Amino acid sequence: MKMKLIAAGMLAFSATAMADAPGGPNCGWGNMLLEGKTGLANHMLALTTNGTSGNATFGMTFGSNGCSVEGPLTYGGDSLVWFDGVLDEYSTAVAMGHGEALEAVAVMMGVQATDRSHFNDVMHENFTSLFPSTEVTSQEVLDNMVVLMSSDEKLQKYVG
Repeated sequence: MKMKLIAAGMLAFSATAMADAPGGPNCGWGNMLLEGKTGLANHMLALTTNGTSGNATFGMTFGSNGCSVEGPLTYGGDSLVWFDGVLDEYSTAVAMGHGEALEAVAVMMGVQATDRSHFNDVMHENFTSLFPSTEVTSQEVLDNMVVLMSSDEKLQKYVG
């Protein structure tokens, strides 16, 4: 049951996450038609125009309509993996080397099923790096996890 709640919460949170300007800030007919306009209604209209006609996808594929896939996508919101609600369960699962919260975080990080056992082992073996104090914040745990994954040959493909 906890796994379903964790997954539902993370799914709901990730649904609100968006990359900044996929295809570039000037991509698509919606952006062209509403250039210079501000406000939620204009942004939604540009998004709808680009989405329903498929012109932004076409533009990204063929490098037209002001679109480019060269620049990096950015995100200005909170982290996609939000640990506040599961930090206690996650720390317990990491300490044991298995558990629903550890599995849920691995899934949210995009770790494939074939690498999850290794992910569990790496997190477990590095518990004190993930949780250096009892005062650690969820963002610090996430940052520590990304560092651990980046330095691991099997897991680095999931973080960068």
